[in-house]
Amino acid sequence: MSIKPDRELNIKGEVCPFTFVKTKLQLESMESGEVLRVVVDHEPATKNVPRSAENEGHELILWPHKFNDTDWEFIIKKK
Repeated sequence: MSIKPDRELNIKGEVCPFTFVKTKLQLESMESGEVLRVVVDHEPATKNVPRSAENEGHELILWPHKFNDTDWEFIIKKK
């Protein structure tokens, strides 16, 4: 499956809860149905951010996965 995000958010270097705060702010500036790719390097964010986004009604269309030695990505579709 090839997913083309509408926006990308690189929040490497940030830790929880700032990772979710920045993701939430980015989602708030987007239109419903748009897709956001998030890149993090803080492992707890790979669980906390997707869970919080889902709790707010957004859809995880790509669950967090590690794509190199230090970074994870996940993709959220805005509700």
